[in-house]
Amino acid sequence: MASAPQARLWMMRLLFPVLCFGIVFAHLLPLNTLPKGWAPPDLILCIALVWATRRPDYIPTLSIFFTLLMVDLLLYRPPGLLTMLTLLGCEFLKSRVQAHRETAFMSEWLTGAIVISAITLANRMILNLTNTEQATLTLSMIQMIMTIIAYPLLAVFCQSVLNVRKLSPSEADAMRGH
Repeated sequence: MASAPQARLWMMRLLFPVLCFGIVFAHLLPLNTLPKGWAPPDLILCIALVWATRRPDYIPTLSIFFTLLMVDLLLYRPPGLLTMLTLLGCEFLKSRVQAHRETAFMSEWLTGAIVISAITLANRMILNLTNTEQATLTLSMIQMIMTIIAYPLLAVFCQSVLNVRKLSPSEADAMRGH
């Protein structure tokens, strides 16, 4: 029988794709068919980055890959591009978990903002190189800024509602031991 921490780990690993597909479902609902002059934040990217920074054990690489690949397909985006960029951003943040464990939230937010900006700009550059149709630069920048602004709100939501907190020293040591 699985221990309580092991059961929580698997519950949280299942919760990530469920949250992502819930966001996609809400995004695909035909609530308003008129085009908007602004772009909403990319909540899936934001949640992935918050979890990768705070609890990298909750989102294994394969979970991120398959979940975001399905999101790409459901939202009619070039399959795998944003998945790959988000995966690279998450892996970068996972590698810096020790550095973020003892820093202030502003440092975490700044690092997240840099990763969000890098993902957005790399996505635009690759789509430009392949001559793929994409949203205007203004809409992409609005979405990037909205995602950066949403980061602290999602961090608070993840910490207070979902209990996704930064690793404690003992948890970090246990992770390093595996």
